[in-house]
Amino acid sequence: MAVKAYVLVVTDPGTTKGVMDILRRIPGVVETREVMGPYDIVVEVQVENLTDMPPVLAEKIRKIPGIQSTTSLIAFPA
Repeated sequence: MAVKAYVLVVTDPGTTKGVMDILRRIPGVVETREVMGPYDIVVEVQVENLTDMPPVLAEKIRKIPGIQSTTSLIAFPA
C-alpha cells in the first residue's frame, strides 16, 4: 500500500514559482499547490513504502534552494 505525505513549505520571498517547478520534477511528488497563509506551497508526495519517504523529504525536497522550512505530515492509511 502506498504511503502519502503532505509537505508544507515556506519559501524565500520571490522564489515560490521556481521552487514549485523543481518540486514537480521530483519522483514521488504527485501534486503541488501554491497557498496563502503561513505556508507558501503544499506538496503531496506518494511513495511505495514508509522507508522511501525520508530520502524524498531530506535529500530531494529540503535541499531545494529557496526553501526556508518544511513541515511534513505523513498520512495514515484510509
